[in-house]
Amino acid sequence: MLTAELEKQLLTVARNSIKYGLEKKEKIRLTLTDYPETLREIRATFVTLNIGSALRGCIGTTLAISPLVISVSDNAYAAAFNDPRFPSLNSREFENTRISVSILTPAEGITFASEQQLLAQVRPGIDGLIIEKGNNKATFLPAVWESLPLAKDFLIHLKQKANIGPDQLPERAWRYQSVSFSE
Repeated sequence: MLTAELEKQLLTVARNSIKYGLEKKEKIRLTLTDYPETLREIRATFVTLNIGSALRGCIGTTLAISPLVISVSDNAYAAAFNDPRFPSLNSREFENTRISVSILTPAEGITFASEQQLLAQVRPGIDGLIIEKGNNKATFLPAVWESLPLAKDFLIHLKQKANIGPDQLPERAWRYQSVSFSE
């Protein structure tokens, strides 16, 4: 989808966004015309921060609402400073932070009447999953299969993330794929 050069450019944008946030305490403002047309396409993205093998922040959107380069910049900033699971990233941590970017395909709805039907339509290692029940909604990127390789475990943990009871069936679900790359 993207050349190695464009992937590197997006990783640089993400790193610069966090660096700017550390220095200026605000989001960087990008000029779209400074970037190639491919990076100006409207796309959904997630930015994941890791220190060693530990998650340090992950923020994104499953809806394509902004240009790719802006989405990566904004989500990098948010992953570093606005992920409610973690305190704001500090300069010392930043030096040891590895950044990953995931670019999502549009989500497609899944029709199901049972957990088994839902899981039968999700491809482990390939699909990300969004589930929703009432006002509760959550997603796991395809990369989460690396730590939760069994579909049943994947769904159990996703339901926990969405605050959906273990015996409750989500009302709606969508699957999507992503292209991911890291520093």
